[in-house]
Amino acid sequence: MNRQVMPGSVAGTISHQLQATSLPTKQNADRAVRLACRQFWKLYGAQAQRKFRDASELRDLVEGGRAFGALQDVELEIGEGEIFVIMGLSGSGKSTLLRCLSSLIEPSFGEVLLDGRPLTELSAADLMQVRRHEVGMVFQHFALLPHLSVTENIALPLRIRHDDPLKIREVVADVVQLVGLAGMEDRRPVQLSGGQQQRVGLARALVVKPGLLFLDEPFSALDPLIRRELQDELLRLQARLKKTMVFVTHDFSEAVRLGDRIAIMKDGRVKQVGTPEEIVIAPADDYVHNFVAGVDLTRVVSCARIAAPASQSHYEHVVLARQRIAEAAEYVARACVPVGVQDGEGKVVGELDAAAILSVVSGDLGGVSSRGTG
Repeated sequence: MNRQVMPGSVAGTISHQLQATSLPTKQNADRAVRLACRQFWKLYGAQAQRKFRDASELRDLVEGGRAFGALQDVELEIGEGEIFVIMGLSGSGKSTLLRCLSSLIEPSFGEVLLDGRPLTELSAADLMQVRRHEVGMVFQHFALLPHLSVTENIALPLRIRHDDPLKIREVVADVVQLVGLAGMEDRRPVQLSGGQQQRVGLARALVVKPGLLFLDEPFSALDPLIRRELQDELLRLQARLKKTMVFVTHDFSEAVRLGDRIAIMKDGRVKQVGTPEEIVIAPADDYVHNFVAGVDLTRVVSCARIAAPASQSHYEHVVLARQRIAEAAEYVARACVPVGVQDGEGKVVGELDAAAILSVVSGDLGGVSSRGTG
């Protein structure tokens, strides 16, 4: 019988956290496209409000210094059930992009497609229906109404769209349980901690049962312990609900922990899109390289990525291909022999030894890109 180390601890049981975290890229290619933007521009300036016939007109304005390009020629596709993280430094355009994708602000040029429907061409009434029934939003600032209780704040979107009162009570009660607010239903926001307030904000977004969630730096105002707790909560919810999420952050460690894929932005442009592992191992340019410098590779690189070809068909000790090196390192070192690497179906896809682990721990990624199986 194979001895297998599972995610979450060196020899522990598999945890919801790893089930929900990023997978190697090939899985992302199989997702249906839920949200996309094409030739996306957002300009600010005296001439930015006029209609444009093609993207070259916007490019000329920006290059000529006659307009500021908050977003410039952005092209993205976000898969069904994916946590897609948009990140960058302050002023990179990440929050502007999220607000355009969610139709809170209009782009200067280009289109947003939700399940193939061009949101940028919908009437105000139709767009309102999309916001009320298909989309949820969570922001850094909780925006809770101080005179309303927890359940009243959560129920607000349903009351605005005039849902049946009995149905509202049932749905709100379910969501309260889902996000861990049971027992706090009658409290006012001032009686809640920051983490509890953000749980209310998350519950309010989920109560309309949206297929798509936009989260704009939702945890950045919280202290590190509460922030990690809510990251865990989000991963737990995602493992159960399978929502499509667009998550904005400036913290690469948060992006790695949550994101199936990451888009890194600079000066209104998308510099690179890929899995956390792809971006760390093969940064597209010097900016991305500097952006991810200092990242703990063992928490990003998977066992599959550094596995050597299997030398046998059966191994006494095995790890999972999707496990991060940090989770498998101690186990592999103690095994004292090569450890098999298994995919999700139990098939051996390679082997791993202590020397390969040490190469990642030391920061040496030479040969990893060509060697990896993931």
